[in-house]
Amino acid sequence: MGVRSGYKKTEVGVIPEEWEVKTLGEVVDKYVSGGTPPTKIQAYWSGDIPWITSADIENQRVVEIRRRITSEAMRDSSTNVVEKGNLLLVSRTGIGKLAIAPCDIAISQDFTGIYTKKATLLAEYLFWFLNLNRSVLLGQRQGTSIQGITRETLSALSIPIPRPTEQQAITVALNNVDGLIGAFDELISKKRNIKQAAMQQLLTGRKRLPRFSGKWTRWRFDELFEILRTASNPRSDLSDVGDIGYIHYGDIHSQSSPFLDSTTVSLPHIPREKVSGLPLLEDGDLVMVDASEDYEGIGKSIELCNLADRQVVAGLHTILFRGNKQLIADGFKGYLQFIPSVKTSLIRLATGISVYGISKDTVKSVEVTLPPLDEQRAIATILSDMDDEIAALEQKREKLRLIKQGMMQELLTGRVRLV
Repeated sequence: MGVRSGYKKTEVGVIPEEWEVKTLGEVVDKYVSGGTPPTKIQAYWSGDIPWITSADIENQRVVEIRRRITSEAMRDSSTNVVEKGNLLLVSRTGIGKLAIAPCDIAISQDFTGIYTKKATLLAEYLFWFLNLNRSVLLGQRQGTSIQGITRETLSALSIPIPRPTEQQAITVALNNVDGLIGAFDELISKKRNIKQAAMQQLLTGRKRLPRFSGKWTRWRFDELFEILRTASNPRSDLSDVGDIGYIHYGDIHSQSSPFLDSTTVSLPHIPREKVSGLPLLEDGDLVMVDASEDYEGIGKSIELCNLADRQVVAGLHTILFRGNKQLIADGFKGYLQFIPSVKTSLIRLATGISVYGISKDTVKSVEVTLPPLDEQRAIATILSDMDDEIAALEQKREKLRLIKQGMMQELLTGRVRLV
């Protein structure tokens, strides 16, 4: 297949004729290394020079500057300052993370600071190019116990380079869509905080909804729920097709919503004969993990909804609760895990060191104070509406991310031109 007019074949693929291909070493002015000042000298860590590690890079930006060092710490270590606007590349311990230095900032040994020859290559254009080609960076890792990318390896990378005016146009376009994604990130975080505050108020009775004034009642879990049998099949028994849907505890840990909607969530399957005799799940059932590697995951649960005629069982390391519908409303059970007294009780009951576990017998004693059914339903409606709003924002953000990825593919290869 021929190359279309105005384009040429190169070692980095088909690019516009006027674009050049250079190695990074040809267009880098200098590399800057980093280091860590002695942590035992506390006086070194009370200065005004920002200092970061790879853990401070999230979503390809410096999210937080948690530590500041003194000029004495600079002199007594191998750290260096990367000036504002230059590229920060994590070249070990998190390889492939990138950011543009938001200020003059000292770096740990995780980083390589890159100063480009700005007349030829803009730092932000290199940032976006390396973003698109993170897999190439990861493929260049060397070492055994600590892997890293050497300067020699970086310098050998080939880069298609348009004229600076086109580099600028490309970075502006990508920065704009990235800014939109960042705005959605902030809005989603704000909405989550609002929901968290609402749960703290509504689920504890500190704030009552209009027209509700009835007394709340204290119940034990074994009064609210019947605890049913669950399966114990490992992942190796599961597949993409089969007779019965299977909820593995790992799938609950990875679920962001406290509800599992059978119409939208894809579950692994298991042959019927491997789970014969086990109860099939019903709408309103609550499935709780019985094992977690951290306190946050203890008691994490999902409430089932929209099962229709779909057949599903609760699987390995789960506890299945079937509620008394005269005492606890469907749509409310998924929020029990966010009631502080319930969470505290589950943590207190957990046993283990590296993995924390709870059991069907111990969880029976957990107590919770609940409002009447109609107030439960009203609270659940408000919190569910908040969940739906957050989910809608997350979907829009994901669409923007896909748009950004497509733009990177088109603009950084020259398939679409802006100038």
